[in-house]
Amino acid sequence: MLARRACRSFLAQSRGYSSTATRPVPTLSDGSVEAFRKNAFLPALPTILPQSSQAHLPAATKWFTVPSDSSSEIQLNTPYLSHFANVELPVEITSNGQFARIQQSLGFFLNASALDFSSAQAYIAQAPLSDLPQALHEDVPTPELVLRAGKGDVYDSSIWLGKAPTYTPLHRDPNPNLFVQLAGKKVIRLYEPRIGNMVFSKVQEMIGGSASATMRGEEMMQGKEKEMLEHEVWGDGQDKVGGVWQASLSAGDALFIPKGWWHSVKGIGNGMNGSVNWWFR
Repeated sequence: MLARRACRSFLAQSRGYSSTATRPVPTLSDGSVEAFRKNAFLPALPTILPQSSQAHLPAATKWFTVPSDSSSEIQLNTPYLSHFANVELPVEITSNGQFARIQQSLGFFLNASALDFSSAQAYIAQAPLSDLPQALHEDVPTPELVLRAGKGDVYDSSIWLGKAPTYTPLHRDPNPNLFVQLAGKKVIRLYEPRIGNMVFSKVQEMIGGSASATMRGEEMMQGKEKEMLEHEVWGDGQDKVGGVWQASLSAGDALFIPKGWWHSVKGIGNGMNGSVNWWFR
């Protein structure tokens, strides 16, 4: 019994999350707009879309260099991206438990990503596609599902780039979200709105906090709130709130996150990790 527990603990630590029982997010067998609208968008249920339903995003091959063997890491395609080195984007810097969000050039990020710092990390997080130069914007065209499933209104869209492991704490979005993995692997844990509110309230009570569930800031990226949210969503424990869903995404996979569903995201493995998403209605 002790040996099995030790094995489970080791596996959980090595992949960055626990073996807590989760409900797998279903995958649509039919990726058409009609099937997506009927089975995911209108009932507001998280869903993984079949890769065959997604038009190829040029960024997946133009922004990254995919290794020829499994022992090598995915890297940024620096010769291509360096043409846009002067573009300024929001970059999150994490170092020894400290967090800062700054505006920096893509060139700065390319240089930082080439360095091997175990205690510091640079992560382009929620960088609006509208801030990209036209050539890069065209590498991530808006998917047909986003344009046709609802009213066709795109509220916002973002890119996410950084070396794994990456982490986005538990939060919720005010609009439906289509999240597409470009490179590397991510694991997303989700709670329906009611249960997510319970998780958030539980953590706030434990830390004596009074943060708003609708206005989230840097407090969730550092300190006690970050630690407790991560433990509640990703850690082991018998006193945890249940009802968590989980989706594992590889390059080419897409996840639909309904409006108001709480979710936390981890980039796992090694090497560069990249994603793009669209909030729409």
